[in-house]
Amino acid sequence: MPEAQSTITVDVPLSTAYNQWTQFETFPSFMNGVDSVKQLSDTSLHWVASPGGVEREWDAEITAQEPDSHIAWQSVGEVKQSGRVEFAAAGLDSTEVTLTLDWEPEGFVEKAGAAFQVDDAYVRRDLSAFKEFIESRGGATGAWRGEV
Repeated sequence: MPEAQSTITVDVPLSTAYNQWTQFETFPSFMNGVDSVKQLSDTSLHWVASPGGVEREWDAEITAQEPDSHIAWQSVGEVKQSGRVEFAAAGLDSTEVTLTLDWEPEGFVEKAGAAFQVDDAYVRRDLSAFKEFIESRGGATGAWRGEV
């Protein structure tokens, strides 16, 4: 499976960055191609996305979650996608956020994007949009501090 990874430093405290990432339903505000995310339970999500203009729907399970450290997930069903986001303090009021996505591309457009590493650029752009989103707010829209 192809992998895309990027890291960014956001100018908010560690817990603020982590808390915002637990608010999955806000992902369309800063993730390109994500149309909606519905949280079905503490560990279940339903995604609707249109990468490259092709609509995809899938469910995902959160496989690991440790407050102020990381969140990992894995798709359930036909769409093959997984990811992990890690958080590390980068000073008193800033946080390093590393996002890693793995997926099985379908169709010519997705396979070409993977071959030319276009997806790395999308991950960098999504993290930049997350940075702008959380820094402009100054705080998280909510939080879930449970462990998985």
